[in-house]
Amino acid sequence: MSNFKLKKPYRHFLDLAALSPDEAREIIEKAKALKTTATEDGHGKGFIHPDRPLADKGLAMVFEKPSTRTRVSFEMSIHQLGGTAIVLQGNDMQLGRGETVSDTAQVLSGFVDAVMLRADSHESLLEMAEHATVPVINALTDFSHPCQVMADVLTFEEHRGPIKGKKITWSGDGNNVAVSWIHAAVLFDCELVLACPKEFCPPTQVLEWATNNGGKVTLTHDPDEAAKGADCIITDTWISMGDSDADERIAILAPYQVNKKLLDSAKDDSLFMHCLPAHRGEEVTDEVIDGPQSVIWDEAENRLHIQKSILMWCFGK
Repeated sequence: MSNFKLKKPYRHFLDLAALSPDEAREIIEKAKALKTTATEDGHGKGFIHPDRPLADKGLAMVFEKPSTRTRVSFEMSIHQLGGTAIVLQGNDMQLGRGETVSDTAQVLSGFVDAVMLRADSHESLLEMAEHATVPVINALTDFSHPCQVMADVLTFEEHRGPIKGKKITWSGDGNNVAVSWIHAAVLFDCELVLACPKEFCPPTQVLEWATNNGGKVTLTHDPDEAAKGADCIITDTWISMGDSDADERIAILAPYQVNKKLLDSAKDDSLFMHCLPAHRGEEVTDEVIDGPQSVIWDEAENRLHIQKSILMWCFGK
């Protein structure tokens, strides 16, 4: 994990590990309030917040990886808060032709009020934040996905109340979303059990960070044991953009599929979450993802409300 320290007077949103528990809770509670404001009285999807708290703010949305939920949720978020978004694909920019991340950061800082980056490399995110003079938001890197996990926490609390003390089980690849769940377990004081094959465990330094910060985080290679008594089971796709070893990954991860048998090991009222897109029949069965315990559509929608809260937090609103 990087030792990057923010030295500037505004707030980047880079990793949950950089937040305090109070800051993380502030973002969740603001998202709840923003969602209530947006949905009361039957407002439509084009809802504009009556106070327009980010009026005249411009957000550059930089994508080195394709996106559905991240792009739409951030673009609608800044719109609903009164601001404007501009979407930049990596190949549309000089960044894709050899301009350095640091130069791009300084150029964009002269045009917009914040930068959202969905990056191939976490180091690119940190370099962007180091040289930008506006807030930078991590919209996914190869290391972490904090926006997604904040939406997950929001979804859990909507359905089951405070997450503190609850047992969350992760089954599958110890990827970037799993890393952000490790961070969240510390910030929100919940129990996290990760069931991962030895070939695809989360980074050791992240697990050590959790232990050193009092986290109730356990790693096991037994998905059935991990699921026992869980309040929520979470998984993610086994094959990410850029992976060239799909057949090998599927063979190794097959025992970690979330199916009815695994879900039955959890509590009767346990939830199922998946950040999407899902590869049905691989990491999760149709019976689970379309079943009554699945909250994946609420989880996806909550990306909108959590992005709004993150944007306002970055601007100190």
